[in-house]
Amino acid sequence: MRSIPRLDAVTAFEVGLAEATDPQLLTWAAQEGRIIVTHDRRTMPAHAADLMNEGKNVAGLFVVPRSLPLRQAIEDLELAITCSENTEWLNVIRYLPF
Repeated sequence: MRSIPRLDAVTAFEVGLAEATDPQLLTWAAQEGRIIVTHDRRTMPAHAADLMNEGKNVAGLFVVPRSLPLRQAIEDLELAITCSENTEWLNVIRYLPF
């Protein structure tokens, strides 16, 4: 993501949430206005949907399959980041490729 100079990205490890559950990560991200990018297509989307069904917000969730070539994943994420505002992804679960 070097081609997006002002990109503000962090990892769960960097913010002290390496051991957090999916709902904890999703709640933190919503409070901070941060979209989550994950490979976890097994549990993360279900937890996001559960939170939304409870009336809680999810800042956005991008699910990237491990089988997607890295270059394509980066290009898809770059397109989403540069062509939209974070608020457009509120309560949206999106699977790559777009």
